[in-house]
Amino acid sequence: MTENQFHYGEGCSRSDNPVKARYVDRVRWRVEFTTEPFDLDEPPPHAVAAREAVRGADLDAVDVGPFGTSAEGRADAVLGAVDDLLRAAVEAGATRVSLQVSVIEEAGAACTAAEAGA
Repeated sequence: MTENQFHYGEGCSRSDNPVKARYVDRVRWRVEFTTEPFDLDEPPPHAVAAREAVRGADLDAVDVGPFGTSAEGRADAVLGAVDDLLRAAVEAGATRVSLQVSVIEEAGAACTAAEAGA
């Protein structure tokens, strides 16, 4: 299976067909992050700053937990929020920010090998 067979199919973009919506824009993304150093008594300023940066973004869902925060939304919104949260956390004293970004497929967003004509 080639890269194009996996990533492109009907309705998914290719560099030679810019009119169709890009796959990356057709799925939701999730970011999960924690900041350090930890403080078990109260949220440290860097954790609060990162959380507020995400809450201020144009995201669909934000879930704040005691050991991390997660948020979901469109690719451009999540990428913008990641930039904002990293800058805010470091400026507020974070020495480490751990994050994970996941793609959450929506109905009709995946481009399978069958759709690509494999």
